[in-house]
Amino acid sequence: MKHPNFIIYIFVLGLFSCSSTFESGEAYYQSGNYEKAVSSLNKTLFFNITDLKALHLRARAYEELGDYESSAKDYKTIIRLKPTYAQAHAGLGSLAFKLKDYKTAEKHLLIASYHDSEDFEILFLLGRAMIVNENYKSAEEFLELAKELRPKEPMVYYYQGIARGKLGDPAGTAGAFNMYVTLEPESLQGLYNRGFAYMTIGMREWAIEDFDKVLEKNPKHYEAMARRGVCLTKKNPNKACSDLNLAAKNGSKYALENLAKYCQ
Repeated sequence: MKHPNFIIYIFVLGLFSCSSTFESGEAYYQSGNYEKAVSSLNKTLFFNITDLKALHLRARAYEELGDYESSAKDYKTIIRLKPTYAQAHAGLGSLAFKLKDYKTAEKHLLIASYHDSEDFEILFLLGRAMIVNENYKSAEEFLELAKELRPKEPMVYYYQGIARGKLGDPAGTAGAFNMYVTLEPESLQGLYNRGFAYMTIGMREWAIEDFDKVLEKNPKHYEAMARRGVCLTKKNPNKACSDLNLAAKNGSKYALENLAKYCQ
C-alpha cells in the first residue's frame, strides 16, 4: 500500500501541473500559437476534465484554428456542466454565425445575453444576427444596449442605421449613420448610407454633400451618382440628367428608373 504522504504528493503535483499547463496554454493563446495552446490545455484537462476555464480557452483556440466541430464540442460540454455559462452559449452562437446559420446563432446568443446582459460582444453579434433574420425591432433594441456599453464603437451605429432603415425610420437612420460617419469619417459606405437617409427625409442639400464626398473618392460609385442626380433635379436639371445618364449606362437600376421621369 502506498504511503498517504505519497498520495498527497501526487495530488499536489497534479494540481501544480494543471495550473502550470493552463498558464502556458493561456500564454500560447494570447500570442496566437493556438496549436500549442490546445496541447497545453489538453494536459490541464487530463488532470481535471471539468475545468471550465480550460475548456473555454481550448474551445476558443479550436475556433481560431477553424476546427469548429471540436470547438462546439467543448462549448457543449461546458453547458452540460454549467447551463448558465454565458460565454459557452455565445461561443456556439459565434460558430453558427460564421457558418451562416443565423437562426441558430440568434438562439444561442439570445440565451447568452440572458445570462450576461453586460457583454458588448454578445449584444453586438446578437443584433447583427437579428438583422440577417429580419428581426429588425429586436436588433435595434439589442444594438442600443450594446451602444450603452461602448458609445464610441462605430459599427454599432452602422448596424443600428441598417435596422432603423428596415423599420422605416429615416430620421433615426440618418442619426445613426451621422454618428457612424462622425467616428469613421473616411467610410464611403457610411457617407453613402447617410446621404441616402438624408435624401429620404427630404434633406437634399446634405444628401448631395455626402454623395459628392463619395464620388470624390470613388468616381465610379454609380449608385451615389444616380441618387445625387435625383437630388439635383430642381437645383441643376442639366447636371442631374448627366448623372442619371452616366449611372444608367453603367448599370444603375435606380438611375434607369428615374431617367425617363426627370430627363425626357
